[in-house]
Amino acid sequence: MPRQSFVDDVCQYNYTKERLWERSYLLVKCAELHLEEEYRLYQARLWNSFLGVFLLLHTLITIAHCALLLFACEHPHIVYIDVALYIVSAFIILTVLSVNFCENLAMRHSWITYTSAVVSSFALVSADIFQGTYHYYKHDWALDTFYDTYIIYMIYMFMPIPIMSGALLLGVTVSVVYISYFWVYVAEEYYSDEDYGRFSVDIFHHVCFNLLGMFFRVMNDIVVRSSFLDRHQYIMEKIWLRNARRQEKLVLHSIIPPQIAKPIQDDIQNRLARKVRGLAASRSPGVMEHVMAIQIHPEVSILYADVVNYTKMTTTLNVEKLVRLLHDLYGRFDMAATQFEVQRIKFLGDCYYCVAGLMRPSPDHAKNCVGLGLSMISHIQEVRREHDVDINMRIGVHSGSVIAGVIGEAKLQYDIWGTDVTIANHLESTGSPGFVHVSASTLNELEPSEYTIIPGTDAALEDPVLSKHNISTFLISTEPSPHSTKRTTQRFESLSHMDIPARPDLYRTKDHVINEELRHEFRKMPVSSFKQIFSWRRRNQSIDLLSTAVTKFCLVYRDSNLECKYLHSPDLMFKYSMLLSWSIGCSLAYIQLMSLGEGVLLEAILLDVVVLTFLTVLLVISWYKKFCWLRYGNNENNRQRFGKLSCWIFRTSEKIQASLSLRICIYLFIMCAYNSVICIIMMGCDHEEFEVMYIDSKLYHYDDINICFNPWVITNVVALIIGMSFTFTSIPFVLKIVVCLLMTISYLIVIFFHLQFIFHHSWTTNPFFAPEYAHCMLIIITFVTLYLKERHAEFTNKVNFNWRMDLRRKQRDAHSTNYSIIILLNNILPAHVVNVYLTSLAKHELYYEEYKIVSVMFATLKNFELSLRSLRLLNEIITEFDRLLHHYKDNYTVEKIKIVGCTYMAACGLDVNFAGRISKDLENRVTYRDSLMEEVEQAQIVRRASSKIAEENTEVLHEEVVFVMTTFALDLMRTLWMLNKVYETVSYDKSVISPDMSIGISSGEVMAGIVGASHPHYDIWGHPVNMASRMDSTGMIGHIQVTKETAILLGEFGIMCNFRGQTYVKGTGNIPTYFVAIDDDYEFIATGDKRTPKRSNRERDVSMSDNESIYNPFWHDDDDEIDDN
Repeated sequence: MPRQSFVDDVCQYNYTKERLWERSYLLVKCAELHLEEEYRLYQARLWNSFLGVFLLLHTLITIAHCALLLFACEHPHIVYIDVALYIVSAFIILTVLSVNFCENLAMRHSWITYTSAVVSSFALVSADIFQGTYHYYKHDWALDTFYDTYIIYMIYMFMPIPIMSGALLLGVTVSVVYISYFWVYVAEEYYSDEDYGRFSVDIFHHVCFNLLGMFFRVMNDIVVRSSFLDRHQYIMEKIWLRNARRQEKLVLHSIIPPQIAKPIQDDIQNRLARKVRGLAASRSPGVMEHVMAIQIHPEVSILYADVVNYTKMTTTLNVEKLVRLLHDLYGRFDMAATQFEVQRIKFLGDCYYCVAGLMRPSPDHAKNCVGLGLSMISHIQEVRREHDVDINMRIGVHSGSVIAGVIGEAKLQYDIWGTDVTIANHLESTGSPGFVHVSASTLNELEPSEYTIIPGTDAALEDPVLSKHNISTFLISTEPSPHSTKRTTQRFESLSHMDIPARPDLYRTKDHVINEELRHEFRKMPVSSFKQIFSWRRRNQSIDLLSTAVTKFCLVYRDSNLECKYLHSPDLMFKYSMLLSWSIGCSLAYIQLMSLGEGVLLEAILLDVVVLTFLTVLLVISWYKKFCWLRYGNNENNRQRFGKLSCWIFRTSEKIQASLSLRICIYLFIMCAYNSVICIIMMGCDHEEFEVMYIDSKLYHYDDINICFNPWVITNVVALIIGMSFTFTSIPFVLKIVVCLLMTISYLIVIFFHLQFIFHHSWTTNPFFAPEYAHCMLIIITFVTLYLKERHAEFTNKVNFNWRMDLRRKQRDAHSTNYSIIILLNNILPAHVVNVYLTSLAKHELYYEEYKIVSVMFATLKNFELSLRSLRLLNEIITEFDRLLHHYKDNYTVEKIKIVGCTYMAACGLDVNFAGRISKDLENRVTYRDSLMEEVEQAQIVRRASSKIAEENTEVLHEEVVFVMTTFALDLMRTLWMLNKVYETVSYDKSVISPDMSIGISSGEVMAGIVGASHPHYDIWGHPVNMASRMDSTGMIGHIQVTKETAILLGEFGIMCNFRGQTYVKGTGNIPTYFVAIDDDYEFIATGDKRTPKRSNRERDVSMSDNESIYNPFWHDDDDEIDDN
């Protein structure tokens, strides 16, 4: 307990998310990803879009200003020089800045952007100051400047200056020029020589405007860089997802042909989607509710190929040589099948069977199948010479119709059934090595002159199945026919020398392809929010998609849910807004005190103290985590324990960032506090008294009148507050517009109505130009300029948000696709091999395992005629068998290997921890250190470190796989018995129901591995595999037949085995065999236990609907769906 309380005492902070929104991090990230050049190109396009907006804005402002001067001045001829200067400066600005639209020229000569910005800025500065200087000396007018605030905004928000320090230098220079002009020409006229306080107010104005401009530049760079990196990640996710889906498609099509693969793929995706949404999976359907996806293919050719001397080869070669040989052989077969457009169905140990005309109907299906058979004979002869093994090929081909579909629920396998499939199988078994044994129906589809044809074998004449169906057979030799074309012969010979390519690494795309796609996507990135208003053409897909989703002027999502998500996104840049708010708050307090002078009010002091205290507290809260991160970093060893105050600050900061309502309250409070500064300054003035004093000064000709406040100070403060209001981050854009619009309207009411006399008698910017118009224009220009700036920032934020949402969808899709690939692979390979296949076998590397003891089982349904009407029943039975596998996942896993017709093959003991040997390539791989290899290494260390006695104990422990496999076999019999009990109550054709099943089990040393060129296939080989098959084929219905070695092991685990006698086994001779003793209740008959298994016998009633189906996409209440191809 004390230790737990100590841990709770430690306050952990997380600065990871905030770090992602820091400019220093984004700069490093762009450099790491080598994106600086692309970002520079995008930035140039972005600034050009800003320039387009600015040139339009400046043109409108110049026209409005000049028109107002000409129509509002009492003596317009005096301001002709002003109008001319403004028009000339506007022309210079338009001309100089337009050079930047030549992007190639500007990119090659970066000095052009800087020069154009400096020239255009000083063109307007010169026009503004020159007209004031001219009228000062010509007409004795001390005029204030009009464009000082506007030019500062222009420099920071619109000028194409990529480097922030350049923008800051230009902005400060312009401010110094204006301050100097103000000191020389304006302050001398209106201020006394010792009134430095009021003069410093103008300096503070320029400092605040430059701070605001720099804040915009920093925030804009952060948002744009973040969007740029998000776009990069989105593109990379899209490329990965595209490759992953291609991988998924190929993996799925290696199990199931494309024509019925899509429903399975969609079902996996739907199940994953339901899991993500937290929805419960559909209830597993009851008996007779499964509907298989099967197809009837009327015109196909079936090829069965058998490796002669396969049994001898699997029992004499070591695992590495065997897997290498089979991998080479079956890899060649796969490549040849692809060339001849023949669909490989599966391997059956020594048997390789496939179908032509299955993927797509083809009139040459028989020719392709025979061609593949001849090519396979050439291949095996080559392999025989290269590997020095005595093997040959026996091939049978028959043309007819097949039923194709998916059987089972786990380890999905595509298979074919039908009478013609059986005939092709018998043609292979009665054929002659080195020849293709074909039926008359296949020969009728061929051009006999192209082949060397001889009569069929004697074994075919005696075969009962072939005789029953009146099948005439023929042998096709690999020797070319004297009448065949040279082209046909060359085709078979060339295909016999094919190189097996590596499996394509579908998760990798060439760098130049990725770079080209990145450049293409970056060029499509939107740079302007005004094309949707001013463009009638669809120029950019990203803009089009966004413009249809948001309103035009306020940029609000039309989808309220999406807008809500956007608004409630955390504000990870809140600390920057608070730093700027605190800086401007201090400046406004100083401006207020200087404006009030000696007549400062107590209310003003109290307000300043309250506001600055509040801002300081928020500043500390928002920056405290940053300070802690700078001091302690992310190193846990260097972190100190934080007290309750620190924890409270962390939590408060995170709460403010995450809460929209809190941020809005803070924003409104700051805006109200800023506006209260203006109110207090204006409240300190009695405007009626000022009017009387002003009239007296005119009547009695004295000029020493103390104006209660400087209207231009108030106007500049209002412009500053409008800028701050628009620039505050992560506040709803509509709220910003409303607040700033209310401020603008309220201030215009003050100018023209409430304090019109004071504003009318303030300084003006042009001779005989009413000052209130100048004040009004400045505020309106500020509002419009900042609206346009913030509108673009909001557009960038919404584009970024859209991309983030798309990125999350892509990541979810990628995760779902990756997970579905793993699901598919788990339906081909054992679970422990899936990771190896995904990580290490992409380059066609060999993978094999060798086990000291594995128990192998073959279970066959007897008297079960495979026909269209019985396939549904077979699917029900196999599905229930598959569901039993979920109960055999602990200690020793039972792996389903394959289904062959009505035979169910499984094995127990295929666990990498029990493997005596695995692929050398994987053992020697230094960089490969996943969990699987760590388990292997640990198991090998234990084996090497253990004594001989310990090794014997370990082997004894692993012998429990025999008990587990036999228990599973008994569960199969119990399940079949219960199925038949259920079927007795169902209205169904009883002629297809058979309760009969025989099972054979054998145990011993087994080899396993993955073979195949493009379609992965995991198989096992060895004497136990052959013996288990023989135990099944020579067994009796309702019994589990085992070898003597297996019976001895079962006896040690307390299971009685009855001696059957000597049984003849092909290739071995007469051997003693045993039946596992089972009572009428399908329970083992026990003997005295010598060893206690870790897994006890499962005493449970097997129900067909108590387990959720892992995978079965084909169920509903209708009849079987059959598509004719």
